[in-house]
Amino acid sequence: MSQLLRDELAQMIDHTFLKPEGTREQVEQLAREAGEWGTYSICVSPSQLSVDVPEGVHVATVVGFPSGAVKSEVKAVEAARAVDDGAQEIDMVMNLGLALEGRFDEVQEDIQAVRDAVPHVVLKVILETAVLDRDLIVAACKAAEAAGADFVKTSTGFHPAGGATTDAVSLMRETVGDRLGVKASGGIRTAAAAQEMVDAGASRLGLSATVSILSELDES
Repeated sequence: MSQLLRDELAQMIDHTFLKPEGTREQVEQLAREAGEWGTYSICVSPSQLSVDVPEGVHVATVVGFPSGAVKSEVKAVEAARAVDDGAQEIDMVMNLGLALEGRFDEVQEDIQAVRDAVPHVVLKVILETAVLDRDLIVAACKAAEAAGADFVKTSTGFHPAGGATTDAVSLMRETVGDRLGVKASGGIRTAAAAQEMVDAGASRLGLSATVSILSELDES
């Protein structure tokens, strides 16, 4: 893919701030930056909802974050409350322990519980790909698709195993084709790295270094 321009990349970005010590002032700054730089959305912790955003900026939040080791019914309630509080997109963490045990029927049920609770919003499923081998990544993508997810996503950015890789993104895209979006998130800190993720098949990027990355790019 040719080099993305600033505005093109901005419309693929979930401008993200999920630090547990985050303050309301920092979230409001995030929203201002999203408006100034033209990002697709902001992604914040559910306790920070609701949040005012500039026109055209969407609001995303996380569910079962960052471990995914939460009862499905709790994830469902958390997602429904987030939507009531103004979230338009939900990034949920799948149950990683179930995936590592190969219990993908239960992984699918976990995702389905959230899908059923918020049927009309964009649902992204975080796989934590750095912890999974290739076969498990494929199986997780298939479970997410079967449960009605809209995106599969690489990482929380909080796991010590690491974040997004181009190999994982490419495999996810190969698995879901053009039926689902693929979001790369975790450890993407330069414009070159962002471009590599897009070239590998990412259709959305979760970035906390949004401003510095977009500052590297030409406007036109």
